[in-house]
Amino acid sequence: MPKLPFTPAEYAARLAKTRAEMAKRGLDAVFVTDPSNMAWLTGYDGWSFYVHQGVLLKMEGEPLWWGRAMDAIGAGLTTYLQADNIRGYDDTFVQNPEKHPMSDLCQILQEQCLATGRIGLEMDNYYFTAAAFQSLQTGLPESDLIDATGLVNWQRAVKSETEITYMRRAARIVEKMHSVIRDRAEPGMRKNELIADIYHTSVSGADGHWGDYPAIVPMAPSGMDATAPHLTWDDSPLRSGESTFFEIAGAHRRYQCPQSRTLFLGKPPQRYLDAEKAVLEAVDAGLAQARPGNRCEDIARAFNRTLNSLGFEKDSRCGYAIGLSYPPDWGERTMSFREGDTTVLEPGMSFHFMPALWLDDGGLEITEPIVITETGVECLCNTPRQLVVKG
Repeated sequence: MPKLPFTPAEYAARLAKTRAEMAKRGLDAVFVTDPSNMAWLTGYDGWSFYVHQGVLLKMEGEPLWWGRAMDAIGAGLTTYLQADNIRGYDDTFVQNPEKHPMSDLCQILQEQCLATGRIGLEMDNYYFTAAAFQSLQTGLPESDLIDATGLVNWQRAVKSETEITYMRRAARIVEKMHSVIRDRAEPGMRKNELIADIYHTSVSGADGHWGDYPAIVPMAPSGMDATAPHLTWDDSPLRSGESTFFEIAGAHRRYQCPQSRTLFLGKPPQRYLDAEKAVLEAVDAGLAQARPGNRCEDIARAFNRTLNSLGFEKDSRCGYAIGLSYPPDWGERTMSFREGDTTVLEPGMSFHFMPALWLDDGGLEITEPIVITETGVECLCNTPRQLVVKG
């Protein structure tokens, strides 16, 4: 038996929760292709999501892992599944325009008595293509293929104590990563060299716990580039008079803890100091609403109300659920802190409170990973909550 990150009882509880939701929707099976959901249900952990793969869960019995034959070995090494429930397709299916791997899966679904079943599919995620759906339609003409996007994701919303432990370990790692930025960043330093230091720290880990790969690469735009989100880095030097925001994450056993801070080299303009003050007060207002029984939108309303009163606006969501993730996203794709999300907060839910601002000449990101507790909220990191000013 592989050394799994969770107990058999925890995996069994996850299957039971998922099956309860399947029963509500009248599904005979779900086929999940999101690697986060595959890992959560079975323990499978491999960088194989660039080819077609998935986990089939019926209402009874062990799940079945299906994927490329060479990756079936990894399934045996990382899951609790019996060998009969690990199925690999021939390598001639890989990136072959003449035949699609889903035709192999259709044969398995027929063997599993699902040729006429109601099968849930994750139709709107990064890992399931239009060609895959078309192949399943062709191979299973009498089945009922149902959109079950997010079905498993929502079962992951409330974290177990072990999951929160892994996220706290990831938090220690991202704290060290931000410490490296504060200590080493200086005018003239090439940005790729600083990113290399950040990567080294993220993988080295913290407090004796190793660092996994983050689901998103470091984002570190400077100056005018920082007026936009989601830009990465190049070899340009850090410059005095510019801001650089660092949107980075620590990770442990695939559990992500993202956190952002902004560095300003030199004396920041008053506009940045005003923005810092507004964001910090708005974060405090949002955190005051982060407690069981409140709704996601309550946090967003408190944040935006305070931010607007201080002269700033944010037109995007200010937070989202986090936990177990694989590239290209460290979010769970369920809850968001925004108007209209009436999801009720429960103890064990975890989020990236992401109140980023993009100004006319740069950006300001001061964010917090949080967990809802029985009485309120826990901020996972101890990184100083401020604009980092050097030089």
